[in-house]
Amino acid sequence: MHFDVISLFPEMVATIAEFGVVGRAQSRGLVSLDIENPRDHTSDVHRTVDDRPYGGGPGMVMKYEPLAGAVATARQRSPDGSPVVYLSPQGKVFDQATANRFAELPGLILLAGRYEGVDERLIESQVDEELSLGDFVLSGGEVAAMAVIDAVVRLLPDVLGDDESAAQDSFMEGLLDHPHYTRPEEIDGRSVPDVLLSGDHAEIARWRLKQALGRSMLRRPDLIEKLELTDEWQVLLDEFLKEQKQ
Repeated sequence: MHFDVISLFPEMVATIAEFGVVGRAQSRGLVSLDIENPRDHTSDVHRTVDDRPYGGGPGMVMKYEPLAGAVATARQRSPDGSPVVYLSPQGKVFDQATANRFAELPGLILLAGRYEGVDERLIESQVDEELSLGDFVLSGGEVAAMAVIDAVVRLLPDVLGDDESAAQDSFMEGLLDHPHYTRPEEIDGRSVPDVLLSGDHAEIARWRLKQALGRSMLRRPDLIEKLELTDEWQVLLDEFLKEQKQ
């Protein structure tokens, strides 16, 4: 899969391909990353990429021409079917379902804005989709673009050592993940749950699902509200809540 990021800070974005899962995926040729700087598409000596907003107000707005030039260059080297995604606080909130959808694409062109935003005409004519990380403000879209890349790359075939690792991540079933434990069996009087030591894989799977449902209810009830719980899931959730009261 090919990623192209349009950013005023290419060195910042480039670090995503130097570490961890994304770094290993790139070194193995499973993903590729290019970064296009809008300043390379300016015509003045100062390489100006922003200007004051029409109508007045604070801050600056990123200009249409440099961004359009950067998008055009990114399109030329990206596979057909690679959408332009603008990282914006006004976009739809990025979630696991969107990451799954992106992982099926041949590529992504991610536009990282700065300042007060970009000229609306650029969004109208060049952008296919707007995404936000959540209801908070960042200084620019670079961190958001890197988060999207990381979330998508880990879903690609052969990227993780065990493909089941991605399948069992939080949110893959619309739930938070279950608790995890490793050696030693006891730490400061806190022991690993007996079921995880039993070797009974069916009971372990049942316990993990129950914990995922319960955690989601306690920490993110909005996730539970979005789901149509099966009878089995409802029984497990009721069990969890009953156990919490004991």
